[in-house]
Amino acid sequence: MANTPQSKKRARQNETRMAVNKTRRSRIRTYLRKVEEAIASGDQEAAAAALRVAQPELMRGVSRGIFHKNTASRKMSRLSSRVKSLGKA
Repeated sequence: MANTPQSKKRARQNETRMAVNKTRRSRIRTYLRKVEEAIASGDQEAAAAALRVAQPELMRGVSRGIFHKNTASRKMSRLSSRVKSLGKA
Protein backbone atom coordinates (compact mmCIF):
# COMPACT_ATOMS: atom_id res chain seq x y z
CA MET A 1 0.00 0.00 0.00
CA ALA A 2 1.09 3.58 -0.60
CA ASN A 3 2.92 5.18 2.33
CA THR A 4 4.16 8.59 1.27
CA PRO A 5 1.76 11.43 0.50
CA GLN A 6 2.99 11.48 -3.09
CA SER A 7 2.35 7.78 -3.62
CA LYS A 8 -1.09 8.11 -2.01
CA LYS A 9 -1.95 10.91 -4.41
CA ARG A 10 -0.66 8.91 -7.39
CA ALA A 11 -2.84 5.98 -6.32
CA ARG A 12 -5.89 8.26 -6.21
CA GLN A 13 -5.04 9.71 -9.62
CA ASN A 14 -4.56 6.24 -11.08
CA GLU A 15 -8.00 5.18 -9.85
CA THR A 16 -9.59 8.22 -11.48
CA ARG A 17 -7.73 7.76 -14.77
CA MET A 18 -8.61 4.05 -14.82
CA ALA A 19 -12.31 4.87 -14.49
CA VAL A 20 -12.18 7.47 -17.25
CA ASN A 21 -10.23 5.22 -19.59
CA LYS A 22 -12.59 2.34 -18.90
CA THR A 23 -15.61 4.39 -19.98
CA ARG A 24 -13.81 5.66 -23.08
CA ARG A 25 -12.73 2.16 -24.07
CA SER A 26 -16.27 0.88 -23.56
CA ARG A 27 -17.67 3.71 -25.70
CA ILE A 28 -15.26 2.93 -28.54
CA ARG A 29 -16.04 -0.78 -28.36
CA THR A 30 -19.74 0.04 -28.62
CA TYR A 31 -19.14 1.94 -31.85
CA LEU A 32 -17.06 -0.94 -33.21
CA ARG A 33 -19.77 -3.41 -32.24
CA LYS A 34 -22.34 -1.36 -34.18
CA VAL A 35 -20.15 -1.61 -37.27
CA GLU A 36 -19.80 -5.36 -36.76
CA GLU A 37 -23.57 -5.75 -36.42
CA ALA A 38 -24.18 -3.74 -39.58
CA ILE A 39 -21.67 -5.91 -41.46
CA ALA A 40 -23.35 -9.05 -40.14
CA SER A 41 -26.74 -7.80 -41.33
CA GLY A 42 -25.32 -7.37 -44.82
CA ASP A 43 -26.41 -3.73 -45.21
CA GLN A 44 -23.49 -1.89 -46.78
CA GLU A 45 -24.98 1.59 -46.37
CA ALA A 46 -25.60 1.09 -42.66
CA ALA A 47 -22.16 -0.44 -42.21
CA ALA A 48 -20.49 2.44 -44.03
CA ALA A 49 -22.41 4.97 -41.94
CA ALA A 50 -21.48 3.19 -38.71
CA LEU A 51 -17.86 3.06 -39.85
CA ARG A 52 -17.81 6.80 -40.55
CA VAL A 53 -19.06 7.42 -37.02
CA ALA A 54 -16.63 4.94 -35.46
CA GLN A 55 -13.48 6.26 -37.16
CA PRO A 56 -13.15 9.55 -35.26
CA GLU A 57 -14.03 7.83 -31.99
CA LEU A 58 -11.28 5.28 -32.50
CA MET A 59 -8.74 7.95 -33.43
CA ARG A 60 -9.81 10.00 -30.42
CA GLY A 61 -8.97 6.96 -28.32
CA VAL A 62 -5.50 6.98 -29.86
CA SER A 63 -4.96 10.62 -29.02
CA ARG A 64 -6.14 9.98 -25.45
CA GLY A 65 -3.71 7.10 -25.07
CA ILE A 66 -6.27 4.30 -24.82
CA PHE A 67 -5.20 2.49 -27.99
CA HIS A 68 -1.92 2.37 -29.85
CA LYS A 69 -1.95 4.12 -33.21
CA ASN A 70 -1.13 0.96 -35.18
CA THR A 71 -3.83 -1.00 -33.38
CA ALA A 72 -6.45 1.58 -34.31
CA SER A 73 -5.20 1.72 -37.89
CA ARG A 74 -5.33 -2.05 -38.17
CA LYS A 75 -8.89 -2.15 -36.84
CA MET A 76 -10.00 0.60 -39.23
CA SER A 77 -8.33 -1.08 -42.20
CA ARG A 78 -9.89 -4.45 -41.51
CA LEU A 79 -13.35 -3.02 -40.89
CA SER A 80 -13.25 -0.82 -43.98
CA SER A 81 -12.17 -3.72 -46.18
CA ARG A 82 -15.03 -5.83 -44.81
CA VAL A 83 -17.51 -3.02 -45.44
CA LYS A 84 -16.14 -2.56 -48.94
CA SER A 85 -16.45 -6.27 -49.70
CA LEU A 86 -20.19 -6.15 -48.84
CA GLY A 87 -20.82 -4.23 -52.04
CA LYS A 88 -19.12 -6.85 -54.19
CA ALA A 89 -20.98 -9.79 -52.69
